Amino acid sequence: MAPIPLGGLGDRGILDKDELQMKIRTTISLFAILAILMITLAVGALAGAVPSDPAPAASRSFEFTYTVTVPALPAASAPLRVWIPLPDHDAYQKISDLRIEAPVDHTIEQAKFGDEFAVFVVSAQQASAPFDIVLHFQATRYEHRVALATNASLGITANGKPGDPESKLMQAHWLQPDRMVPTNGVIAQLAEQTTAGATDTLDKAHKIYEYVVSTMRYDKTGEGWGHGDAVWACTSKRGNCTDFHSLFIGMMRASGIPARFEIGFPLPADKTAGDIPGYHCWAEFYVEGLGWIPVDASEAWKHPDKREYFFGAHDVNRIQFTTGRDLRLDTAQKGDPLNYFIYPYAELGGKPFDKLQSHFAFQDLPAAAPASTHAQATGND
Repeated sequence: MAPIPLGGLGDRGILDKDELQMKIRTTISLFAILAILMITLAVGALAGAVPSDPAPAASRSFEFTYTVTVPALPAASAPLRVWIPLPDHDAYQKISDLRIEAPVDHTIEQAKFGDEFAVFVVSAQQASAPFDIVLHFQATRYEHRVALATNASLGITANGKPGDPESKLMQAHWLQPDRMVPTNGVIAQLAEQTTAGATDTLDKAHKIYEYVVSTMRYDKTGEGWGHGDAVWACTSKRGNCTDFHSLFIGMMRASGIPARFEIGFPLPADKTAGDIPGYHCWAEFYVEGLGWIPVDASEAWKHPDKREYFFGAHDVNRIQFTTGRDLRLDTAQKGDPLNYFIYPYAELGGKPFDKLQSHFAFQDLPAAAPASTHAQATGND
């Protein structure tokens, strides 16, 4: 085979045709390898820039029993109307096998902002003797935690995935005052003082949270506590979870940050079954692009080692029933709007009836994941 001259290169420019083809193939192979290497490095860098899926959230599965005892009514009594809250169900709380056992019929209804409840209309004949209404269900509660990082110079920043967006209408609703949670006067003044120098919404929220946890004292002695009166809490600087979060929510709303009240029951972390003496409540606030961020200021006060955790987290040791304050359940309710709705509510002849008795209990399911130890069960926590 004749050599192929390459002009201008002298003898060094004369290559065999097969040798030329070999060099061309080698050059193409090197370029291909280099391209693959560059693509691999680029993909690796991109993967490092995008957070990997978080580890599965902690969870706790259990059975819950909510019992209401209806007393006997006089023979000529008007019908007794009874409302009983039902557990919430969302991404952090799954409800199954819900059963209601009672000798009278019921309907399931929903309030304006999604709270569900069972309604019973009991005649005097049906209540000639006391009887029980028993609500059974199984639940799995998942940890709700929004990844937030503390920066000494900039305050709090988010490093988690964006949450689901909330409508402008609902954001506006959760900025409105409640009957016992004003957004003007002393609450507005305190919010302005507390958030002075804050750089953004999260920084404001963290300053308010720190103020509440640092200033309030968990104390259920005497009178006045437990009503969720933000001004009373501001003045007395003590109370239970309702008072802690009323002050927090009032200051948040006064600062232009949507915030909402949630209520349910605590599950004792150190027990797998037992009675629950009373309710527990907590709060969430909304940040555009992040969604609803959980807060539990009273648990942070009781567990100082979890103070940072409870700004941005709700643990598994709880079961949620309803959201919001000043609740009017339906058109048949003749009494004032409910301050909050966790215990059964009843009316006789259009007037509040306070003779119902309640009992609450839980039992962990055998396959339940180990519960964390953030919360302890105490009456009206």
